[in-house]
Amino acid sequence: MTGTNRFAGRTVLITSADIYMGPAISERFEMEGAQVIRDTGQYADADDPARIVAAAGTVDVLVVNLLPAKMGRVPIQDVSEQAWQNMFATLVHPTMRFMKAVLPQMIERREGKIIVVTSAAPLRAIPAASAYTAARGAQNALVLAAGTEVARHNVQINAIGQNFVYGGYPLNAMDKPEIREPVLRDVPSQRIAEGWEQAELVLFLASQNSNFICGQVIPFAGGWVTIG
Repeated sequence: MTGTNRFAGRTVLITSADIYMGPAISERFEMEGAQVIRDTGQYADADDPARIVAAAGTVDVLVVNLLPAKMGRVPIQDVSEQAWQNMFATLVHPTMRFMKAVLPQMIERREGKIIVVTSAAPLRAIPAASAYTAARGAQNALVLAAGTEVARHNVQINAIGQNFVYGGYPLNAMDKPEIREPVLRDVPSQRIAEGWEQAELVLFLASQNSNFICGQVIPFAGGWVTIG
């Protein structure tokens, strides 16, 4: 792929840029001429997001890309208090804090984009994934509420509820029967998406072509959500 410099002169801050969808998104923005700040923090400290945004200066696009260190399948009755708290501390609280940190400057400029990479899990039930699903659902709900609140300031906040994407899945995922069989059975597209495909959706939501899309959680799961 070759870029067209559609984000030349724009500053894009990407959280956890070294994991999940961070590498693919960073690469696509850089290919399109953006100044990309690849942050790789853990965000355990409540002050981290404000400090990172302040250091970045003007942020035209914020991509909140977060992934818990451990997911796994655990029946609801066996979910520990610590695991529950950790899931929200990793996914939900940093999302809110990064929004709070960057929104004042975007509202003042009357321009800005926030894209939150979440999951399709809350859009279709996944057994034994209650903590993860609840935390991703909280992220999605925050996007809906905040996105409609700031839309009048010409600031757009949206989320991508994804599943079956390389980055979230390892490159050899389809070699594993426990992954291949559900994909072929449950995903209408019958494949796992490439990271650049998801990144292109992020770039669309970060562009001026999406200014009328506000407070939405857009499924990106090959039809998996639709047939749920």
